Amino acid sequence: MGKNKPRNRHKHYRVPAPGTSPGLYAIDEDALKPIIVLHAYNEKSYKKTELENINNIDKLVEDKDFYYWFDIKGLADPNIFETLYAKLDISRLVLEDITSSYQRPKLDEYDNDKYIFSVSRHLYLSDDNMLCNDQISFILSERTLITFQETYADCFEPVRKRLEIGKGNIRIGGSSYLMYAIMDVIVDNYFALLNFWGEELDAIEDRLYDHPDKRIMYDTQAIKRSLITIRKVAWPERDKLNDIIRTDSPLISDLTKTYMKDAYDHCIQIIDFIESLKEIASANIDMNLSIISNRMNEIMKVLTIISSIFIPLTFIAGIYGMNFSREDPATGKILKDNMPELYAPHGYLYTWGVMVLIAILQVIYFWRKGWFK
Repeated sequence: MGKNKPRNRHKHYRVPAPGTSPGLYAIDEDALKPIIVLHAYNEKSYKKTELENINNIDKLVEDKDFYYWFDIKGLADPNIFETLYAKLDISRLVLEDITSSYQRPKLDEYDNDKYIFSVSRHLYLSDDNMLCNDQISFILSERTLITFQETYADCFEPVRKRLEIGKGNIRIGGSSYLMYAIMDVIVDNYFALLNFWGEELDAIEDRLYDHPDKRIMYDTQAIKRSLITIRKVAWPERDKLNDIIRTDSPLISDLTKTYMKDAYDHCIQIIDFIESLKEIASANIDMNLSIISNRMNEIMKVLTIISSIFIPLTFIAGIYGMNFSREDPATGKILKDNMPELYAPHGYLYTWGVMVLIAILQVIYFWRKGWFK
């Protein structure tokens, strides 16, 4: 991994002050200028139009022969939300949730099945391998789907290509099927992330066996934090898909519910995948700590062997370093119980011989005990 390890990009969301009245939306000062694209389609035709605004959205969707998808990227224009409130009677609570881009995945039904509001989280790696966590909001009505993205990151390209080609159920399944197709792409992107992190964990495991170093702990912990992030998204996403499958709203067709079950199964697989990777990450961390501990034990064993060899040698050197003379140099008188070896012929060589012999015997003993293996 090294320089290319995935990291989390932490956002500082603007949250309402305590006691703020619900339904008041606040656009972040860093919000991007909106890019609005209208996709109008039916079984036989498809049209894409770039819009400056949605002030006449009620007239744009008058033709009942078409389904409509308003793809809005960037939330900096408050006029969009005022138009939705005035022309489509969208609740201000929904508008607040769209601009408060820290929402967890969820499904809300409003005004006796007039429209459905839903939230998903789009996770992806940026060019510098930072983990990005963006909110995607959906407003679904009978023939219209409106999606909101806080950034220009594009995860809808596969859906747009399917709309242009017109194969499968994408043009005949209605707006709810289009919402499913987008959610399915979002969920499938989780698989791509998990596969990437799985490969990174395998590479880290290889590094553990080949060249363990302190960066292994940092790299593994970065992946573990990313797994926690995706887990916080996948669980409510699964619950939301389950709510869509079980809803009685006429806005969700039976065809859509059938395919939503497949996306729900994918979400369960993702959750299982996450738990497996978390266990592998934890095992890598534990293994790294064990290797560090074993390495420290080896170092301590070497130091212990060296100390054990030199302790008796130091003891002998210490005794002969006391210099208690056998004979008084001034009077020539023999001093009782003092060291006779100080003036022994060849005493220096004998002492070295004894010390070397002790060291050799200790080395042989340690080797037979297996300390050098």
